[in-house]
Amino acid sequence: MAPDRSERSRTVANDTGDGDAGDQRYTPGRDSVRRQDTISTSIDPESPELCRDDSGKSRPGVYDVIVVGGGVAGLSASIFTARHGLATLVIERGGPPSGEGVAGDESGSILRRNAHLENFPGFPAGVDARLLIEMIEDQTDRAGTDRRQAEVHRVGDTDDGFAVETSAGRFSAEYVIAATKNETGYLENIEGVGIVSRGKAFVDTDERGRTGVAGLYAAGRLAEKPHQAIVAAGHGAEVAVTLLEDHEEPFYHDWVAPDGYFTDRGRELPPGCEEIGDEKRRTREADGRETLGSYIAEPHLGEPLTHPSLREE
Repeated sequence: MAPDRSERSRTVANDTGDGDAGDQRYTPGRDSVRRQDTISTSIDPESPELCRDDSGKSRPGVYDVIVVGGGVAGLSASIFTARHGLATLVIERGGPPSGEGVAGDESGSILRRNAHLENFPGFPAGVDARLLIEMIEDQTDRAGTDRRQAEVHRVGDTDDGFAVETSAGRFSAEYVIAATKNETGYLENIEGVGIVSRGKAFVDTDERGRTGVAGLYAAGRLAEKPHQAIVAAGHGAEVAVTLLEDHEEPFYHDWVAPDGYFTDRGRELPPGCEEIGDEKRRTREADGRETLGSYIAEPHLGEPLTHPSLREE
């Protein structure tokens, strides 16, 4: 059961690094499947693979974390929350924009308008932006994130979290990360959210992405971060880590370490960390090479989108 929101900590925990081995995160085990289109996985809100109450009974439509926005910032955030074991849903809008106050961007990310992304670390000659988004989407799937295409009309706070009203129905979560570039209308019913207008609308946050409402965060461009893909990705990860530090379960950091890195020094394995031996490391490295090769073996089929003002009606 979610803690009382009035007592929820608004400060980053001063973690000593002494974690309990029983708190270590699970190892993601989903196979990554490359898709030739840009359609998100469609999640049935009645799916049994959602949050469960203390008795183990599923609660349809209930998550630990809901991320509004399927761009780089939102997807990056979801990877970290899902890997730590929080049931996470990313809601993005598919298709063209449909009006003010509706959360989302066409096909999930403005990055799809990029002709060729040349400043994202790890790609010396650049990378097809649509391919990069597809790879990040598949990484969220592999981590255990659910993704759904829908329009978010309203986010409201409740006694134990937030209710998210969408074109696909109502969802709820203890935490919400808003990552929708400059769309803020869906947050207007939450008292305490600061909106900053500088030609475009932004959400007022502290240096870690917290808003004035406990449990509500903003990531990427919406939090006034520079309009660069790598900055959005990094800030999405930072906001997710902030959320994990604010969560009632302990978190150190998401790190796969060599066998014995912590335990051979007499330390318990910190929560969020994992130690692996040489055999498992080689297996994962081989899987990484094979998976990456499957993405770059053939040209990506997607084409860049032009600016909305230049599209034919």
